[in-house]
Amino acid sequence: MTKNVTQLSRIAAALTVTTLIGCGGGATTSTDIDAVDTSAPATGWELVWSDEFENATIDDNNWTREVNCDGGGNNEAQCYTDSEENAFVSDGALSIVALPAEEGAQKPYTSARLITRYKADFKYGRIEMRAKMPSGQGSWPAFWMMPTDEVYGGWPRSGEIDIFEAVNLKAADADGNPEAHIYGTLHYGQEWPNNDSSGQAYSLPDGANPADDFHTYAIEWQEGEIRWYMDDYLYATQRRSEVRYNSNGEATGLSHRGWYTEYFEQGTGELVTHWDNAPYDQEFYLILNLAVGGEWPEAVNETGIDAEAFENGQRFDIDYVRVYECASNPDTGAGCETVRPGYDSLDDALVEGAAPIPSPPSTGIAENLTIFDGTTNPNWPVWDCCGGSTPALVEDSAEGQVYEFSIGAEPTVMGFISRELFITEPAGQASPFDASPMEENGSVKFDLKMMSAPNDTTATWLFKIESSEGSTAVELPLMTGYVGPADTAGDTPEQGVWESYEFPLSALADAGLDTSAIDVIMIFPAWGAGEGAVYRVNNVEISQESAYPELVIFEDEMNPDWPMWDCCGGSTPTEEIDNDEHGLTAEFRIGAEPTVMGFITRPVSGGGDTPFDASALADGGLLQFDMRVVSMPNNASAQWLFKVESSDGATAVELPISDSVEGQVPAAGEWQTYTFPIADLQAAGLDLSAIDVIMVFPNWAAGEGAVYRLDNVKFYHPDGDTPATTELTIFADTAADQWSIWDCCGGSTPTEEVDDADHGTVAEFRIGATPTVMGFLADDDVYFDASSLLSTGVVRFEMKVSSAPNDASAPWLFKIESGDTSTAVELAISESLEGADPITGEWQTYTFPLQTLYDAGLDISAIDVVMVFPAWGAGEGAVYRIDNAEIAAQ
Repeated sequence: MTKNVTQLSRIAAALTVTTLIGCGGGATTSTDIDAVDTSAPATGWELVWSDEFENATIDDNNWTREVNCDGGGNNEAQCYTDSEENAFVSDGALSIVALPAEEGAQKPYTSARLITRYKADFKYGRIEMRAKMPSGQGSWPAFWMMPTDEVYGGWPRSGEIDIFEAVNLKAADADGNPEAHIYGTLHYGQEWPNNDSSGQAYSLPDGANPADDFHTYAIEWQEGEIRWYMDDYLYATQRRSEVRYNSNGEATGLSHRGWYTEYFEQGTGELVTHWDNAPYDQEFYLILNLAVGGEWPEAVNETGIDAEAFENGQRFDIDYVRVYECASNPDTGAGCETVRPGYDSLDDALVEGAAPIPSPPSTGIAENLTIFDGTTNPNWPVWDCCGGSTPALVEDSAEGQVYEFSIGAEPTVMGFISRELFITEPAGQASPFDASPMEENGSVKFDLKMMSAPNDTTATWLFKIESSEGSTAVELPLMTGYVGPADTAGDTPEQGVWESYEFPLSALADAGLDTSAIDVIMIFPAWGAGEGAVYRVNNVEISQESAYPELVIFEDEMNPDWPMWDCCGGSTPTEEIDNDEHGLTAEFRIGAEPTVMGFITRPVSGGGDTPFDASALADGGLLQFDMRVVSMPNNASAQWLFKVESSDGATAVELPISDSVEGQVPAAGEWQTYTFPIADLQAAGLDLSAIDVIMVFPNWAAGEGAVYRLDNVKFYHPDGDTPATTELTIFADTAADQWSIWDCCGGSTPTEEVDDADHGTVAEFRIGATPTVMGFLADDDVYFDASSLLSTGVVRFEMKVSSAPNDASAPWLFKIESGDTSTAVELAISESLEGADPITGEWQTYTFPLQTLYDAGLDISAIDVVMVFPAWGAGEGAVYRIDNAEIAAQ
């Protein structure tokens, strides 16, 4: 119960509050109580500790009474005392009683909180209580656990387990019905106030209320999993997060989003996120308490505290508390699970946690994203978070088709979203955008016209952007991004005028945004102050002028992060004016001391420590410079060289300058251009990801007397904003190089056959009596990395069934594998975007989005098999042809 209103409102969201991150917290379980035998005892559990409350007094060997008026961190209205009036044993039960305090007391109520810390601490097991709850507006009973030793840091990094809690039982809910919900919750994650929680609400069938009778409340806690029960009915399951990795061992996401924690590593002192059993792999102690009021109970139901309900006291009666150990495996708690069908399904009892989602490794390719420019992007629908409206496409006299947002009485935020829950178009798919390759030069841009100001004319307009399901977010005043049409921004948007806004990705990253998985963009008046606002939005994009990274080292002036540099000769290269075409240039002079010269970003040599990642330029990118030799070296046979290094010299490539594309040697007095393809440098062994030195010089010890000037030194891509995207045509007239048409197990040899004029040569497959699957297979050690296509790519092919299987009911399947079967996804062919089953004699197209396959568990970085076939053992007699099979942008 160490919580504040932010965390608790998320748990109560199913009943009261809707928030952006998740837009809904715990959900009430709909229970079919007749489907489960709730009287069946749990098996395999061995009782290791209990308090049956049969003594005359509270057992001090088990419990410590806490005494404080701290308010529980939630502004609660009680002081916890050690008075027998607030906690006592009678008739075989413990009673915790909340009472009105004496006049003038520090808090208006007194109550009790009992803990077992250092007397009874537990790791794994079944923890159970039988109790009858208090009622009334403001009541807050709880049975929960906190870490005995905060191994991972202060709350909530070391975790919290709420076995049971309820607020305001029998007070009226929003529909006028008596409140009857209980909650099971975990708290974990980052340091407050950025902490996280996840849980589930539950209510008894037939309107039964926990305040009317005794019921059992329990968890079963094992390594990596915790389950919640009421009267032995399993209503919630929570698990550790499971990280997905690609073939390179890089984290690409979560196969299950559960709990997590972050803590400082002892060896390095680095704050690290952990998706594992922590923090629920340490000992915890038990807590029983009855709070009065606080930010959660006072904000819901009838609100506040009903003094009459507490006039004669409210009682939390506990029959017993018992702790069991899994006798077969006490070290992990596994093997004694009391489960039911659906306990591990997100559609039933399994709770999705709040762990941050590891971003897939960046492809390094900067691709611009258009979210809306008069045409909708099905992967990024328009969105009203919480107000219940549907933003509309309207015709604007100046801009044509634009989106119009209208804010009513309900507080809300609005914008565009790319999360699976909000994708409604059949062709749409959640496509978080990786803007990290353009972080240095890219921006979020949009145009806005305010049609009507909010009724509250002082309302601040805001821009907010989130990534990885809200794992990181940045909110800024809208007007800080104003770029026109006026020279300066006003305090709010000008009514009736289209205005442009731009927010640099570098600034957003500096403010804490993970730019690798952007999934929400919002534009809105401040929460609760927007009523009456009507505004239009157009030209929403995340882009940079060039979709390729570019580095200018010297062009009319020196790049301060890449100063001119004399390695070893003791000179200081200078900036000198040359002719009208070149203007200011970099001049280097070599004296008697042997040396090499150029440009450097290493801080030890005065550089700005900004190594350049040229990975995205590997396909088609260039390193280019202009040079004029003012004076040749005294040694006329000296060879001119070009050298580039990366990662403090960990890799380097040195070439004769005549190996450039131009193939020329310097001619004294002439400006000449030298171009080196990035791909050639990579092939020669250069690590492109951290280039930190560029050198041009006569060979070592042969350069004395040389004077030369450099200008227009840069890394760039000649195609500018048209990035190269890797695609694979698996079959079109013939199989791709290093791929073959393939029969897994039937012993046949698929063939290439000529079909109609549109298709020409196609791949033909025939299935005989031996069960098999068929398709296309990559050669050994050949894999296709489709990572750069994740957000927009598809697997697509055309198929014509010449003869259907003898078994007419045989379902047709599509299967794709990667990493030598380390991951695979199999789908009915009717689950393609077209949603069609094969029709004999007709060519049909089938499309499967890579995002769908990735979400289903496929590692798209090492695809090596694509199959299309009737179900195993049911395909005999089938003859079918496939053409234009590809993995490509949609």
